[in-house]
Amino acid sequence: MDSARADILAARHQLHTRGWIPCKAEAFRHLPPPAADVWLGEESGPAAPGCEAHPLAGAGWTLHPIGHSPQGRVDARWLDAGDALQRAELWAGLSATSGTGDAGDAAEGDAAPFGWAHRALCRQGLRLRVGGTPGAERGRPETVWLQLRHQPRSAVEAPMLVVEVLAGVHCVLVETHDREPVACQQAIVQNLQTHVVLGEGATLQHLRIATPAAADRVAHHLHARLGRGAHYAQALLASGSAYHLQRNVIALPAEGAVARGAGLLLAADSMLEHQVRLAHGAARTTGAIEDLVLASGSARAVVNAHTRIAPGAAQAEVRQRLTGIPTGGQPKLVLRPHLEIHHDQVQATHSATWGALSEEALFYARQRGLDERTARGLIVQGMAGALLQRCFADDALLETLDIDTLLRAAVARHLAPHRAPHRAPHLTLGTKAQHG
Repeated sequence: MDSARADILAARHQLHTRGWIPCKAEAFRHLPPPAADVWLGEESGPAAPGCEAHPLAGAGWTLHPIGHSPQGRVDARWLDAGDALQRAELWAGLSATSGTGDAGDAAEGDAAPFGWAHRALCRQGLRLRVGGTPGAERGRPETVWLQLRHQPRSAVEAPMLVVEVLAGVHCVLVETHDREPVACQQAIVQNLQTHVVLGEGATLQHLRIATPAAADRVAHHLHARLGRGAHYAQALLASGSAYHLQRNVIALPAEGAVARGAGLLLAADSMLEHQVRLAHGAARTTGAIEDLVLASGSARAVVNAHTRIAPGAAQAEVRQRLTGIPTGGQPKLVLRPHLEIHHDQVQATHSATWGALSEEALFYARQRGLDERTARGLIVQGMAGALLQRCFADDALLETLDIDTLLRAAVARHLAPHRAPHRAPHLTLGTKAQHG
């Protein structure tokens, strides 16, 4: 038996031995995930015709430049998880389960079964190594602009992405997950694992867009580890589906590391959960978590924010700010900020607010001759724009990515009285593509 097959069988055995995530697991008690057989492809049976794409058929990960921005060096490797050597390269230096390690607590262990299910089913992955262009100007960080698109490769899949940004490199990454019209119209099940590693002084500004179809069941897990003085900023735009989990676990084990996250979550008659866990393990680290949730109809939306400040993390700065707005119907919103502090010399704040838009703000907007839906859209778009501005702190970047247009379309689609059939927002930022 080859080592790749043995690893797959070991993952299945571990999942069978440990069992799936229990309904009362603290990290998932408000929105329990579907059972293990869903993520292993054992529930739905054989895929419908046209739902199993050939590895080189254009589905999966495609890599694009962003406009005419100057490009640095990017080493991209599309790897076959069924080949022993390529499988070892894909997982090199990563946790065996993708669900334990950096946070090191019981709640992080709750998600470990997702990692075992992923390892058992993963067929292919992409590793990106960003930076290292010869001749980069001394004393100034190299900037690399990338757009990474993913489309489903099969009806039940476990894609993988590893992004390594070398020391001193500045990277802008736009990552989109959408459903373009393809032969497969079957609802998909997707268990994605992403790993981000930032070298000393590296910077990654990461825009993620995840807009599954209504019947899809999706779980995206991102694990990030920051080197000394590294900066990671992630802006997330996500919409709900039959089940949609976005889970970030970010470790700051080195002095001066900074992590900021902002999420615009849109749930209409659907389910959506965002979990963010920051682990401050060193002095003078900074972490910020901000989410804005819009929910309508019978939606169930959950935000779990957890920050742990270790005993050695003197002068750490932490901020959590969660906001929920019901926009119609009777949605259920759960906002859970949580701080775990093991050091006296820290600055930490957290808040969670839930309620309708300000009537005063609506009144003044209506005075400009706007109808109520347009007025609501402008107010919410302004709130979302401010959220992303605080995350990226870079007006030029927001303009380059045309964030205003993206937010305007997403908010208008959510507030529309009769929503059109699902179609993901599309960014036209580049013209060339590499296919995996």
